[in-house]
Amino acid sequence: MKASVFLKSSLLTSLFVISSCATTKYSEDVSKNNYSNLQAGKMYVVTMKDGSPKQKMLFRNIDGDNLIGTAGKKDSTEVIIPKANVAAVKDRSKARVTAGATVIGAAGVAAIVISSLRAD
Repeated sequence: MKASVFLKSSLLTSLFVISSCATTKYSEDVSKNNYSNLQAGKMYVVTMKDGSPKQKMLFRNIDGDNLIGTAGKKDSTEVIIPKANVAAVKDRSKARVTAGATVIGAAGVAAIVISSLRAD
């Protein structure tokens, strides 16, 4: 019985870990990338290909080969990121919801494991 509960809890934990990815990856070929899924007015975290620090931006629009936005909702500093330098774009709101769901799920799995260990 212990192996069965351990197997189920491991499966649930791995499911939550896999579902926590909320990143859109982009390929090396810029012409194949589809940036139409980015929505104006949303905060995104952009990971650069060249290894420079991640950059937060309130996305506005796409102008040619650049992503244009501002540094934040209250900070109106313009941010221009070349598409060729983008490795991944992460939606911050989806990441928060997924992280919360992962924590709640992990707590549930822990509760199942602890209660099954005490039952024996």
